[in-house]
Amino acid sequence: MIVTINNTESMLASLSTMMSHGLKNSVQDFTFGPWKVTAAKNHIMRSKDVERLAEEMSMPSLPEMLFGDNVLRIQHIDGYGIEFNAIDALKRVSSMDGVKVACAQEWSESRVDSEHPQDVVRPYDWTYTTDYRGTLIEEGLQIKVTETAERINMERLKAREQIMFFDEVLLFEDELHDHGVSVISVKIRVMPTSFFLLLRFFLRVDGVLIRINDTRLYHEVGKNYMLREFSTRESTISELKNVPAALYTDPNEIAQHLTLKRTECEKLELPVMQLETAADEIIQ
Repeated sequence: MIVTINNTESMLASLSTMMSHGLKNSVQDFTFGPWKVTAAKNHIMRSKDVERLAEEMSMPSLPEMLFGDNVLRIQHIDGYGIEFNAIDALKRVSSMDGVKVACAQEWSESRVDSEHPQDVVRPYDWTYTTDYRGTLIEEGLQIKVTETAERINMERLKAREQIMFFDEVLLFEDELHDHGVSVISVKIRVMPTSFFLLLRFFLRVDGVLIRINDTRLYHEVGKNYMLREFSTRESTISELKNVPAALYTDPNEIAQHLTLKRTECEKLELPVMQLETAADEIIQ
């Protein structure tokens, strides 16, 4: 199909509405040139497996919906590549987060004379905020990661081009005990001349803040590197008082209203320059 893209993020969002995370096991493979994309979706982890994993990771609790076997992998025929999975995403969760629920102050004041602790922050990052950017696959050959001033050409991604493959994989989700939502998912689209991936962590703590950590990955046919951009956007609810509350639940809509806190750009240099065929020869 041919798609005219006015906005890259909106395009990915609209395509993802046609997809279902579901509970059925499925694996999709798509090969283009020297690359293979694998999107694996499996059941939510069983309780006993979650408990074992929580103990191994020294975390008192893990997300309610944890898809431990879900993965989106991009791998070169020479073995190297990058993948995105829930376990490694959780390994990047910090040991403490200062976010309190909206009722924390009221809760605390009502217990001034109580013998119980006044701080309702749990002894771990209960929002599961992660700055995960993917896991490098290095089977003999290593990808070199360096800082770069080069940016992903978002205008080029808006060009009219065939979308040969699209998929979205959910890694984990938690409703924060009815105080909001914490969710991370990854989606990819492959065109004849490139692929573009978006890994998004979205956090909404009701009455407190909204945070988005995005990792964008882009590779253009014929180039011996990928570009990876990581960004953090965050605003308190008070800072968003002029933004319609209806947008708070839509990551794609609210993202443009959040304050940019951090941006890092990296070049992932591939070990071997692979001479890739012309666009019309990639898919036979």
